[in-house]
Amino acid sequence: MLVSQIKERKSDMVSADQAALVIVDIQGKLAQAMAEKELFIANVTMLLRGARILGLPLIITEQTPEKLGPTIPELVPFTEGIRPIWKENFSCMAALLFQQELAAAGRRVILLAGIETHVCVYQTAMDLMDAEYQVQVVTDCVSSRTLRNRDLALQRMEQEGARLTTTEMVLFELLQTAAHAKAREIFRLVK
Repeated sequence: MLVSQIKERKSDMVSADQAALVIVDIQGKLAQAMAEKELFIANVTMLLRGARILGLPLIITEQTPEKLGPTIPELVPFTEGIRPIWKENFSCMAALLFQQELAAAGRRVILLAGIETHVCVYQTAMDLMDAEYQVQVVTDCVSSRTLRNRDLALQRMEQEGARLTTTEMVLFELLQTAAHAKAREIFRLVK
């Protein structure tokens, strides 16, 4: 492979100065009903911790928290200083405050995690892509009440142009090198 081809392909990878992390509606009662709940929450925690280590902008949403409850306690220690954006619409893009925070972050690549994959995550991904953001759905950090709904939503998002990734894949992509100043901290996360 030629060096020019490598540079061209490498430009498709996301870097920490391009990306923001969006956590969609991982809240109380709803989070407890997710398929493979324990693994899902562990992966979201790892992604969230990694994003904080690497200094990615973070946006968190909550769907009608007075009904569904707040963001789950497992994530709260890693969200210090971040106030969740309250929303009623399924798509985060319908919330003006979300749009404003996204614009203020100044990032065009959105790492998307949350629930439910086939409702709020899907509709948010579609609206983000319509607004010309590159969406990378972190597949082990999204869930639905059934795996069938999750899997079909992932398939549809990929068909529409979203990129699929995993927690470890995106964290190492953000690092790009073992010589990165934060590499040891990320390595400790994925052990």
